[in-house]
Amino acid sequence: MQRHTNRRGYDEDFVDGRHLKLNNLKKKALRVDLEHKYLYKDSVIPAYPRPEFHVSHLNHDTNQDGLRGIRSDDGFKSPDKGSLLWWSLVVGPDEITSAERRLLETTYPDRTEEQAQMQQSFLGKFATSQAFQKTSRLGSYRFTFPLEEVLQAYSDQFCSGAKPEMRVFKTVLYKKEVMYAVLVHMPGDQRFSDLPLLPHNRKSVCAYKDGCYIWRSQAMCSEHRYELVLRPDEQQIEAEEVPWRQYYVWDNVAIALQVDEQVLTFDSNRLRENLKFCEKAKVITARPYEFENYEVAQTRVADLWPDNPSPLEKAEAEVEPGKTEQEENLTDSD
Repeated sequence: MQRHTNRRGYDEDFVDGRHLKLNNLKKKALRVDLEHKYLYKDSVIPAYPRPEFHVSHLNHDTNQDGLRGIRSDDGFKSPDKGSLLWWSLVVGPDEITSAERRLLETTYPDRTEEQAQMQQSFLGKFATSQAFQKTSRLGSYRFTFPLEEVLQAYSDQFCSGAKPEMRVFKTVLYKKEVMYAVLVHMPGDQRFSDLPLLPHNRKSVCAYKDGCYIWRSQAMCSEHRYELVLRPDEQQIEAEEVPWRQYYVWDNVAIALQVDEQVLTFDSNRLRENLKFCEKAKVITARPYEFENYEVAQTRVADLWPDNPSPLEKAEAEVEPGKTEQEENLTDSD
């Protein structure tokens, strides 16, 4: 396990070329005597689901400076003359519903129709991490694109129409977050030949199949308010409220496109169609001044796209469960 400080000034403990599940990540951390407030708490964390999400859309969040650059370039590039363009997975209510159905079918494949009808929805109660929220940690502006559109644009502009290669980039551990990074690059680029190709087996944390990223979440809750309860006699799964909230690491998948200081371009109107305003998350990665209120954002977008009179849509904000990081540090159980 290695450590470096990213461009925002945050420490990252990482392992290259592997997507480590939590137990293996904990072993790696213990070997280097890494102090961590949350990773080692698994013994006191109530049972929770590890569903499989099939994701067909990507988000790119940015601040006002990034927005101006995207409009000027008609596309996306890595900030600060870097080489990687980062996107996150879009995991909304539809993806949660589908994942719940898959989990039920896998756990109880012989359910009767009556048992299936009796089953109450439970998975959404565990979706407490930032990976499932409509708010942003990085800025007030969010571009959402179909995954296949992004990959096709990358193929056309960077790969001469060939399929890009996808590799297991790294596992990154932050204070409360585990990020599984996938690298997408031009075929034949030998700079990344030491990284394994993204696997297609059912044991991997992340895979790609049929136009979707498959994310097998290892820790979908940042705040644990429920315990997963299996009732095999009734062939039901329930979420049972626990008396004490626990806080743990949460995971997500990030997609890094290798662009080498170039721009991944899109039609200007398409950029505007896929742009929404985001409220600020409770715990942010960017600086507070990198966020704007809706009125300022609406004026800014209207100035940048004067030929588009449509009002700036808002990402449908959901109530974020839990407390602020500061409150949490005072009240959680170690």
